[in-house]
Amino acid sequence: MEYSYLNDMLVMLAATALAVALCLRMQLSPILAYLAVGVIVGPFGTGLVNDVEHIRIFAEFGVVFLLFSIGLEFSVALLIRMKAAVLGLGSAQVWLTAAVTAAVAFLLGLSPESALILGGIIAMSSTALVTKQLADQVELHTRHGRNSLGILLFQDLMVVPFLILVTSLTGATTDISMLTVAITLSEAGLALLVIFAFGRWVLRPLFREVARFRAAELFTLTVLLIVLCSAWITYSIGMSFELGAFLAGVMLSETEFKHQVESEIRPFRDLLLGLFFITIGMMLDISMLPSIWSPVLILLVALILFKCASIALFCRLGGWNSAVSLRTGVVLAHGGEFGFAILILAMGGGILGPNEGQIVLAAMLFSMALAPILIRHNGKIAAFLLPRSTQQSRKEISDRILATSSTLNHHVIVCGYGRVGRHAIGFLIGQRIPCMAIDLEPEQVQRGMEAKHPVSYGDAGSLSLLRACGLVRASALVISMIDFNTVMKIITRVRSVDSKLPIIVRTRKEMHLYQLYQAGATEVIADTFGSDQMITAEILARSGLRGSGARDRPDA
Repeated sequence: MEYSYLNDMLVMLAATALAVALCLRMQLSPILAYLAVGVIVGPFGTGLVNDVEHIRIFAEFGVVFLLFSIGLEFSVALLIRMKAAVLGLGSAQVWLTAAVTAAVAFLLGLSPESALILGGIIAMSSTALVTKQLADQVELHTRHGRNSLGILLFQDLMVVPFLILVTSLTGATTDISMLTVAITLSEAGLALLVIFAFGRWVLRPLFREVARFRAAELFTLTVLLIVLCSAWITYSIGMSFELGAFLAGVMLSETEFKHQVESEIRPFRDLLLGLFFITIGMMLDISMLPSIWSPVLILLVALILFKCASIALFCRLGGWNSAVSLRTGVVLAHGGEFGFAILILAMGGGILGPNEGQIVLAAMLFSMALAPILIRHNGKIAAFLLPRSTQQSRKEISDRILATSSTLNHHVIVCGYGRVGRHAIGFLIGQRIPCMAIDLEPEQVQRGMEAKHPVSYGDAGSLSLLRACGLVRASALVISMIDFNTVMKIITRVRSVDSKLPIIVRTRKEMHLYQLYQAGATEVIADTFGSDQMITAEILARSGLRGSGARDRPDA
């Protein structure tokens, strides 16, 4: 019996486990370990694993599940609010990067077709890498995080036109008429309407029925079926698997099963996503590096600097301050997985030769290896390059918070001004308890200001901003947001300076109760089966804040 697949899998698992352990020990991103394993064990390295094509098929599902997870973090309303970042910043970045890259490549001697495709390759950044790194750093919903996601969403949408362009240039398809384009777009629009309609009227009742069986395996199978069916629908009409998976996530984000779905899908996503990065590393022919290192280095530096500068420029023109603009540019200054997908087709179709293809591949691969470091330290880079702008940005936010909190004493600080946060603030105001809220969503802050509520813009995970909220004078801290990583970050930082302040936390997952208590929460309320009004009343009752005035805070 032939055991080649099992041998390949064992080699990759053993090498990956060792490499990931080393990266974590050195506090580096595991993505670097995956890329290194691909280079070392692949056909151009030690040759321990040669069947790259079969591995790549499974690896593609890692990106599919990643886009599904991203969709779970969004809602239709949020996507509508992000239209400026998606259509404005995203379109400007893609078209400018593609146009400038194509022009330079043409002047350097590449054919018009090769130059055009190269522009599309360089325009892409890594959705997988950026979203995972920002989520780990609890920066996914910051200003630069939202800008980055908006640009990435437009890049993902533009993958399909670039893939169609590559296919047409290789002669694999016939000339495309306007009628064909119109029919394709109509089919795409119809498919998207079907997905949205299915998500709105079918998914919630379906998952309610599935949940009644209380069978984890049935729930997981249903999630996998929904993801893959949605991906198949978009792929069948000429769009990408990833777009369908993203839309399925958006639909499920509107249901009460969002967090359960996320926890069920995470093991599949992380494993397959690691496999995807391994396959990217396998494509690099390291034997060619000594002869092409000079153009690789030039392209690498040009890619990082140009993408960072252009994205920062467009963000600045869009009204963001210099610090936020630069941080967005730093986060996206690298190559991406969809760029690799275009590159593979271009090399296979002869649009890019082996030498040019390896130069582009190496530069993009090295840029992705540097990306986790750049993303992790994007704030420090901005502070180093633009110290005055960074300090001014922080001072403006801090000053606005101080203006709200300066007259408050023995007050309640509410982190998050969503549904529960609004009810908490409304209840506290009704009980004449001094209070204020802090939120990272500008629209929520504007909504609070229109309601005459004491709401300020700011990152509740920042200890300096919490201090500006009057943390040392507060009688309690209520955390109403639902992102677990953010909540843990807030509790940990507050407990590092104050061990006695009552911290009341709202969570949607009962499985997180123990972890939150261990981190230092005074009370944790799971709202899985309760309304926002009941949850808010219970949170405030448990903290002892009923009545016409706030409870005196115990001495620290």
